[in-house]
Amino acid sequence: MEGYKKEFIEFMVESDVLRFGEFTLKSGRKSPFFMNAGAYVTGTQLMRLGEYYARAIHENYGDDFDVLFGPAYKGIPLAVAATIAFSRLYGKEIRYCSNRKEIKDHGDAGILLGSGIKDGDRVVIIEDVTTSGKSVEETFPIVKAQGAVEIKGLMVSLDRMEKGLTGTKGALDEIREKYGFEAHAIVTMEEVVEHLYNRPCLGRVVIDDGIKAALDEYYKQYGWK
Repeated sequence: MEGYKKEFIEFMVESDVLRFGEFTLKSGRKSPFFMNAGAYVTGTQLMRLGEYYARAIHENYGDDFDVLFGPAYKGIPLAVAATIAFSRLYGKEIRYCSNRKEIKDHGDAGILLGSGIKDGDRVVIIEDVTTSGKSVEETFPIVKAQGAVEIKGLMVSLDRMEKGLTGTKGALDEIREKYGFEAHAIVTMEEVVEHLYNRPCLGRVVIDDGIKAALDEYYKQYGWK
């Protein structure tokens, strides 16, 4: 596993973004882990988060794109932070763009924030986590409605490795098949478990035998492989 992935896993724990225990998800599922990207709140956290995203995006897509699109609302700071980091790390000026939940009809009118998207632009979509792929269903038509745009792919921070909408494949695999573009994560839950199981992280073990057993049971029911 690449060094920056190990750092990112520990960064999620340190930032209290990735937690282990017993949580009830919006779907009603009882989950032994929970990720909340809204817990990245400080300048240092956002700077580091942008760098991890930029490294993963560069590793998977190079610099052969023009715009980072972060869907409202959580995708907005992700797109801004990663755009700044990409410029600093790789010397490539890309543009950030997000959507509004409601179309603005005055001043800076329209549905988009940040850069516009024009014919010929190559776009990478950036999100926090994709559980079912439903968010991409909302984002895809917004981006494609802007013109002759090529969506290069999707980048999320964590692949939960759960069944997608069809119930037979992972959400990222379903996105690849349905939309015809790539979908990647900085890390997968498999990598998280590999790195944290019975290993100290910030002076404590966050995935002990009990949590590992709960994760195994959860993935027997909801996992895609």
